[in-house]
Amino acid sequence: MTGAAIEATGLGMKYRGRDGGWALRDCSFRLPAGRVCALVGPNGAGKSTLLALAAGFLRPAEGTVQVLGGAPGEARAKMAFVAQDKPLYPQLTVAATLWAGAELNPATWDQDTAERIAGELPRDAGVRSLSGGQRTRLALALALGKRPELLLLDEPMADLDPLARHQLMGALMAEAAEHSTTIVMSSHILTELEGACDYLLLVDGGRVRLGGETDDLLAAHTLLTGPVRDTDPHTVVESRTAGRLQTTLVRRQGPVDTTVWEATEPSLEELLLAHLRSPEAPALLTPSAEAGKEVAAV
Repeated sequence: MTGAAIEATGLGMKYRGRDGGWALRDCSFRLPAGRVCALVGPNGAGKSTLLALAAGFLRPAEGTVQVLGGAPGEARAKMAFVAQDKPLYPQLTVAATLWAGAELNPATWDQDTAERIAGELPRDAGVRSLSGGQRTRLALALALGKRPELLLLDEPMADLDPLARHQLMGALMAEAAEHSTTIVMSSHILTELEGACDYLLLVDGGRVRLGGETDDLLAAHTLLTGPVRDTDPHTVVESRTAGRLQTTLVRRQGPVDTTVWEATEPSLEELLLAHLRSPEAPALLTPSAEAGKEVAAV
């Protein structure tokens, strides 16, 4: 697929009553279509706001966001959004909820997918009687049954047990592989994202600090371990010293002197934690994540 699933330019969102007021400010990035994207960052970083703006539920205070080549409202029929609180009609049964999904999306509805994701949920049970994990499963069944081009998920697995999380993550990955669905998933569970997502957006302080292909971002960084000394010409993200040893995460600028340093590629968790602990580190977006640039087909 070519083109952008989401593209933001100078995006800003301001809320009343917050210190400083801005949840997002001067946020610019591009997410190519067909990717499975991890949206990560600390609490209050603007992740939920960004997803709500992309879904068309909020209007930006400044800047623009385009979804599937148009305004978010124009793309609503081609996207699905599962919010943190999993809003469903509590007076309906599971069966009636799935029926409503089919009625509201007659052109794209996939009953087999919806039934498979709903799994063993009792079809005659009322939504109000379901546990948090069961409501999550039903919300995902509605979202995937719609067969969206873009699926936005805000902390989707937080209230699921490990087995259900594994099963539903597998279903999401199968959907992405079979239908080239673009998935954007925010989560605080890093192990849930590593190995599942091929794209990364790290949001902190209302801006994208890291953006691009996960493998490329990891490959651009190196963990250096060795005697305390200058790491020039490499850009330091974070450096810690224990006794006579220094461990430094750097963004490589040329080759690493392996006669001095032990060099290893960081894990995704090491990369993210280092950038979160070092907000002064310069942002890095790969070419495909830069707003206004075209990307090659994937």
